[in-house]
Amino acid sequence: MIKHLLSKTFFFLFLLSPICFIHAQQTFPQNGVYDQRDGLYAFTNATIYVSYQQKLEEASLLIKKGKVLAVGQQIDIPKDAVVLDLKGKVIYPSFIDLYTNYGLPKVEIKPFSWAEGPQTLSKKKGAYSWNQSLNPEYSAHEHFTVDDKSAGELRKLGFGSVMSHLMDGISRGSGTVVALGKDKEHLSLLKMRGAHYLSFRKGSSKQSYPSSLMGAIALLRQTYYDGLWYSQHGYKEERNISLEAWNEAKELPQIFAVRNRLEALRALRIAQEFQLNYIIKGSGDEYQRLEEFQKANTTFILPINFPATYDVEDPYDASTVTLAQLKHWELAPSNPARLAKAGLDFTLTTDGLKKKSDFWKNLRKAVQHGLTESDALKALTHTPAKLSNMLDQLGSLEKGKLANFIICSKSIFEKDSKIHHNWIQGKAHIIKPLKSPLPEGIYQLSIQDDNYSLHLSNQKSGQPKLHIQLNDSTAIKVKSSWKGEFLNFSFKLDEAQEAPIRLSGIPAAEGWSGNGSLASGQWVNWKARRTGPLPAEEKEKKEKKEEEATPKTGEVIYPFVAFGWTEAPKQQTVLIKNATVWTNEADGILNNTDVLLEKGKISKVGQNLNTRGATVIDGTGKHLTCGIIDEHSHIAISRGVNEGTQASSAEVSIGDVVDSEDIDIYRQLAGGVTTSQLLHGSANPIGGQSAIIKLRWGYTPEQMKFEGAAPFIKFALGENVKQSNWGDRYNKRFPQTRMGVEQVFEDYFTRAKEYGEKIRSDRKTRRDLDLEAVLEIVEGKRFISCHSYQQGEINMLMKVAERHGFTVNTFTHILEGYKVADKMAKHGAGGSTFSDWWAYKYEVIDAIPYNAAIMHNQGVLTAINSDDAEMARRLNQEAAKAVMYGDVPEEDAWKFVTLNPAKLLHIDDQVGSIKVGKDADVVIWSDNPLSIYAKAEMTFIDGIKFFDREEDVKMQAEVLKERTRLINKSLADKKSGKATQSVKGRKPHHYHCDDIHDEMAH
Repeated sequence: MIKHLLSKTFFFLFLLSPICFIHAQQTFPQNGVYDQRDGLYAFTNATIYVSYQQKLEEASLLIKKGKVLAVGQQIDIPKDAVVLDLKGKVIYPSFIDLYTNYGLPKVEIKPFSWAEGPQTLSKKKGAYSWNQSLNPEYSAHEHFTVDDKSAGELRKLGFGSVMSHLMDGISRGSGTVVALGKDKEHLSLLKMRGAHYLSFRKGSSKQSYPSSLMGAIALLRQTYYDGLWYSQHGYKEERNISLEAWNEAKELPQIFAVRNRLEALRALRIAQEFQLNYIIKGSGDEYQRLEEFQKANTTFILPINFPATYDVEDPYDASTVTLAQLKHWELAPSNPARLAKAGLDFTLTTDGLKKKSDFWKNLRKAVQHGLTESDALKALTHTPAKLSNMLDQLGSLEKGKLANFIICSKSIFEKDSKIHHNWIQGKAHIIKPLKSPLPEGIYQLSIQDDNYSLHLSNQKSGQPKLHIQLNDSTAIKVKSSWKGEFLNFSFKLDEAQEAPIRLSGIPAAEGWSGNGSLASGQWVNWKARRTGPLPAEEKEKKEKKEEEATPKTGEVIYPFVAFGWTEAPKQQTVLIKNATVWTNEADGILNNTDVLLEKGKISKVGQNLNTRGATVIDGTGKHLTCGIIDEHSHIAISRGVNEGTQASSAEVSIGDVVDSEDIDIYRQLAGGVTTSQLLHGSANPIGGQSAIIKLRWGYTPEQMKFEGAAPFIKFALGENVKQSNWGDRYNKRFPQTRMGVEQVFEDYFTRAKEYGEKIRSDRKTRRDLDLEAVLEIVEGKRFISCHSYQQGEINMLMKVAERHGFTVNTFTHILEGYKVADKMAKHGAGGSTFSDWWAYKYEVIDAIPYNAAIMHNQGVLTAINSDDAEMARRLNQEAAKAVMYGDVPEEDAWKFVTLNPAKLLHIDDQVGSIKVGKDADVVIWSDNPLSIYAKAEMTFIDGIKFFDREEDVKMQAEVLKERTRLINKSLADKKSGKATQSVKGRKPHHYHCDDIHDEMAH
């Protein structure tokens, strides 16, 4: 019997080994005798998931030559098939990962150092793109090599195929679909070009451009337009390998990798502009802007690298971890379930996991947080096959598809489920050997003439739980372990026994037998025969199973930081009674006056107003003004305020990188600010396009933008643009002198005019986003806000503008404006200045605190701006300094931060004063708004209350309560032994004009 079982076992082990040569490479010579077997296997009596939708019980799977021949409950098994009885086992289609770099060369990305100096053009030799971060010509299949070690990691998790690509650059070229077997590349390559991969990261490129996220977006947009031009006309003028590859790649699925949910929204805007469908490789925080993705019907590749518990045992560490970090730790596992509930398609990836082995632990955690097993299985099989256009070969076990499947001990979603085999292209990869069935029950164990009662139960993790029950009711623990198809077990009948009895054998259904040694070392035969079931109490104990309920979690808040809301504040009809109203109109300041806000507008201004259904606010003793408008701000910007790598970056736009999650938005609402112009920095003469936003806290970046606002662009003069303080290596980019700055303007305005004439007369002209924006300036369609200090340069730019027939809209900073105020007034330029900043660098040594007053008295439209996230919360006090230093009347000083910046921004028809018909952007102050004691008590935008000081006190208590709950939960997790991570607090970065960090390498 033992001899028969052993021969059968080794026969199966041979057949299941990867040493078989079915569907071998026909173009390769074979060394030795050819193996002509066709790999005909029948897997019977299994639970088979033909697809995520179709499950068959007691079914069979028949494969031949690496493909599925048949699957069903009643199929004929050929006589020459190798049959594996898989009773009690479960078969699934092997899984697919669309986001890997399997089998490709590793990319080394070194930290960027400004000390290295600029690199303006690509160093890649050949007729390729001008920018080294664009590599559409890269074809992963040309570089792919089989890597059995890496493949083995993925096979253990149940993956049978992946899409692999170069994880480097903005355009990463085409990915290739490969099987995870051990065959040569010729058989492993399933599809040479599976998808085009993109990102917002320039990766290993040392080229200076782009150094900001807005630069990366502009580069992508320009490349799409270049590709269109090249396909229609450009190919006749030049040969560009990269653009040809770019156009070819547009026919492939487009996979776009992002860092967070806001970057996903930015990618979708590009897709919408160019009528593309991006598959977004997400970051795991998509649930935080789920409604927007639902509207766009976005498809995702989701990581499941859920954050580990924060170690907050140290109270100082606990004080630095942010609420956003704590909430994401708790809510991240629910991300897949939330997307599935929203009806969005997604796949799952191992990318981002520090240890690939954590994949199933995390996926089961996602199931525990509401993801259905069906949706999880769909995300691992059908959806990735569909997205890679591989449904004819992968994703299910239908006839004709590749024989890629896994054999599991039970449902893969159960905690102790094991993957035994992973069959790829009809070849077995043994993860854990298949064990013969061990029915639970009581066995009579016979060793020579001695008999024992052996109880077998609770096969957890494939290991049977054994004990010997003696007559005196004493239970003796039996140690057991599998070795191949053999079960080894040992025990001592009493503690005095020097050595254990050690037995080994092959289990069978009703009895098993083998050989072993006694404590004395004597070699013996043994056998075990099942005599009956386990006692009822033992069986009941085994079957008892605790079901973990879906964990209770906090709510998603908008934005996903402290003081976010769970429900959006609503527009209401509001009547503010008996306030002192600063109208900024001819009526001046009105005492004991009512203001009615209706449908987002100022509806009525007067006394004794009454409106049914209005929310009434008593304004007695309070002051009511329009909202403060900050002409020069750098809050709410993501990944770089400057694209200063070229003399002109007019193609970039702050509007592409608005950060709706910046806590400074809320803080500035608390200071009465309702509108801000977000400006590019001052690193180059012609900077980027600005964004004018309303501080609609909790809204998306697009929803924050001021509807219909005039377009602006940032210009700059002085030390920054000629790179005075950038270091000795920064002596290559033009300009290097103030004279050179003038020539940049002359050159660009001249070229822009020529460009305008050309595009109007010649349809073959390449669209140039840089010159297009400059042309808008010359044509009066876009306005300049120019960083400026020194009077000579201010004069220079006004003269250049006059030569080209337009007016400089605003000189910002303008700390020597008092010297040329008469010339500015004549030219028609406005000035937006600091109240009393001076001597922070030599360029501003002549600045004086009377600047605003002098410009105002000379007829210059004057404003006071912040250029600083902290100062913006106190712009009312900055305006008051004009009263103190320059004896400016209070009403005029108040206009410096309200009506005047509204006029400079060309939005004064909508905001900037309390006037019927204007937007209901109003602030209720506790005192005269120019007083240092005044506090903004309520701030409304479009009639929606976005800040309330009394509610803020309650929210602070709620934030503390939520933090305390999450910290206690973290402490409990650590105590229970769960993995932890150290706290890394996130200090918000406040951008300033001269910040020139490279934000794009990582």
